Amino acid sequence: MIHIGSRLRGKIFARLALFLSALTLAACDPAALSGPSVGSSGPVKVALLVPAGSGDAQFDQIANDLTNAAKLAVADLDGVTVDLQVYETGRSAQNAAALAQQAVDSGAKIIIGPLDAASANAAALAVRDENVNVLSFSNNPAIAGGNTFILGSTFDNTADRLVRYARGNGKTRFMVVSGRTTAEEAGNAAVTKAVQNRGGSVVSNNFFQMSQEGVVSAVPGLAATATNSGAEAIFLTSSTQDALPLLTQLLPENGVSPEQVQFIGLTRWDIPASALSLPGVQGGWFALPDQNAYQAFRNRYSSTYGNTPHPLAGLAYDGVAAVGALVKTQGNKGLTSAGLTQSNGFAGASGVFRFLENGTNERGLAVATIQNNQVRVIDPAPRRLGSAGS
Repeated sequence: MIHIGSRLRGKIFARLALFLSALTLAACDPAALSGPSVGSSGPVKVALLVPAGSGDAQFDQIANDLTNAAKLAVADLDGVTVDLQVYETGRSAQNAAALAQQAVDSGAKIIIGPLDAASANAAALAVRDENVNVLSFSNNPAIAGGNTFILGSTFDNTADRLVRYARGNGKTRFMVVSGRTTAEEAGNAAVTKAVQNRGGSVVSNNFFQMSQEGVVSAVPGLAATATNSGAEAIFLTSSTQDALPLLTQLLPENGVSPEQVQFIGLTRWDIPASALSLPGVQGGWFALPDQNAYQAFRNRYSSTYGNTPHPLAGLAYDGVAAVGALVKTQGNKGLTSAGLTQSNGFAGASGVFRFLENGTNERGLAVATIQNNQVRVIDPAPRRLGSAGS
């Protein structure tokens, strides 16, 4: 265990408005459901579980960046003292469970992390009887619920944001195209649910084998289906690292014009940056975190630590910011399930977010397109979240 004790008096860094707002969004006073009582006068022990120590340099770097981001969040807390305890779990669910129990035995009132779903599930089960909540970096909704909350952005949240935007722009008939992988099948289900919830119609749901040959052989049939079904939008769940480049190239070549049928992506189309030059992605819609908020966090991180943070690093900032906001505004009710799911939410490294009662989250996302090889935001991320599901 690496121990970091922090009692902050006054401003250590010049705080940006983004980070200050994280301490003011939590304003309601719900009844406690589960979780420890925490006073606002003394240090609050927070355990951070990171995937260091496995011998994998990639995960050691992720762990380092998560830890650094958490320290930044601790430094931004105003009026709250956090005693951050960092535990290196490697990539072992067994280690995560043992260290989660050790952290609670040492006085931790909440756990932030670990990274992967299996470790998060094990950690939460280990401390469930103590009513300690776990804010995992995972985005897997299968583990959410009970004392487990996930910080990672979910397919459901992204799909709903994009479908809402599409419905607001007159799209009612959707075709969904996915590769036969676990992730893409989950994405397909999320899109289908979002379309149904928002009053649209899935006119065709299509799968292909995840290989170059699988895509090539599937495209003529997909193109015919798009034409015959009267689809107004085609949702593609593949990423730029998988089938997306080939799909967006071959569908137009087979008669599906992006000018007539809107291409929509469930994943980020701007990563890597080289993807922006792909002809097929021009004019497509996809979702982004609040870029103003993220750039502020990224600049702050880089100026402090001298390197660019891993894309997951902001989740650690978010977890600590939420804890600080709740303890400051709600005292001993803050870290309960009711406190965590208060409707106003929090402001974090990538914009506003809130935890939902089922343990998943809602994040304020922007809708973007690509024009002339450049990203253009066409519907900004909200500064505040509306009523749940709106």
